[in-house]
Amino acid sequence: MTNPSPTLDLITSLIRSMEARLHLNPSVEEAPPMAAAAPVPAASGAPGRFTVTAYVNVGAFPFYGYTSGDLVAEVTATDNTPLRLAFAGDSYADAHEAADAAFVVGNREARDDQGQSWPKDVRSLSVGDIVKVTDPNGTTIHLSVDSAGFSKIERPLNRTGLIGTSASSRAA
Repeated sequence: MTNPSPTLDLITSLIRSMEARLHLNPSVEEAPPMAAAAPVPAASGAPGRFTVTAYVNVGAFPFYGYTSGDLVAEVTATDNTPLRLAFAGDSYADAHEAADAAFVVGNREARDDQGQSWPKDVRSLSVGDIVKVTDPNGTTIHLSVDSAGFSKIERPLNRTGLIGTSASSRAA
């Protein structure tokens, strides 16, 4: 029987993965690591996909929530190329659901639909950070990560590079 809910599929997958990692269910084997696919181009919404770009808050009080003017750094892959998470457009109802999926990836609990994972040398996605979601039609919105869900915000203007910030252990 197939499950029509991508959210439920994701939750089931996460539970099975955690069971395997914690050895709670000996009948469940941990899935082998997936090879990372080429990142989605930075263009507006790849056809049929939600594209998510994450920005970590590197301001003075990053975990108190995003405030307009906070300094943010775009999350990049370990080779310093922009990280563009990709999610199938037919699996998510809207930008908020794609943002939820990106939050799971940003907390190292899953990979995106192309097998990309969150960089190990970047802190996890947290309250006060921002996700930019471009839908399959090319419409882009910016959402701040809140303690429960997301809030729509204007495009952050105060940006910096990731290297050398408190959000990453990458050397300058």
